[in-house]
This record gives sequence, structure tokens and C-alpha cells, in this order.
Amino acid sequence: MVNSTEFAKRLQKILDFYGLSATAFSEKIDFNRSTISHLLSGRNKPSLDFVMKVLNQFPEVGLYWLLNGTGNFPSTSSSEKEYNIPKSAFRQTDDVNSGRISDKKKKISKNDPEIEKIVIFYKDRSFKVYE
Repeated sequence: MVNSTEFAKRLQKILDFYGLSATAFSEKIDFNRSTISHLLSGRNKPSLDFVMKVLNQFPEVGLYWLLNGTGNFPSTSSSEKEYNIPKSAFRQTDDVNSGRISDKKKKISKNDPEIEKIVIFYKDRSFKVYE
């Protein structure tokens, strides 16, 4: 069950994080300003519609954190944690690829044949030669 007072604190934390006033927040999630005010004061509990709009508009807000305070805010997705690759690895890859690409460009430019003539064949069995 959602604790209204604790939920209000978490909602205020979201507003502070994004630098939004209650009015700007209500416009961003397309929700009534008075409802936001009641939630911030702890008078009302959030509706499912409200929670879904917050989660859709603000991806850093986690469902469990918003409802009962478990987890972190702002949340990081598991994919970001799994693929946290140091920048030094990318620099090494760029250096290796840059040499290979320039070698291929040289080979292509050396082997580029010149066009001697172009022949166009028409359906009526005639043709035209461009030299």
C-alpha cells in the first residue's frame, strides 16, 4: 500500500531533479494541477493513470521507487550497467580501423579502370555507342 506522505516526498524529489514547478510538471504529464497539489500535500494517493503518465514521461523514474521507495532514483537500466565499456577500448578500435580503411581506399583508387565506351541496347534491337 502506498504511503501518501512518503509518496509526496518522492514526487517532490522528481520535481526537484527535473527542475520543474508543480504547474510545469502537470503540463508535462498532461494531468490536472489540483491533483498534483493534493498528491504533494499527501492528501490523495496516486491513481494508476497518474503513475503510468509519470513513468512514460520520465524514464529515469522506476515504478517500485515511485510507489514504495525501493530502488534508486534516478534509476539506471540493467543494460547500461552490463555495457559499461571504458572509452579507452573505443580509442584502440578506432586506431585499428583507421589504418585498414585508408589501405582499402588506396587499393580501390589504384585499380579503378577507365571507361572506354558505353553501349545502350533498345528493345527494337537498335543500339547507341558512346565513346
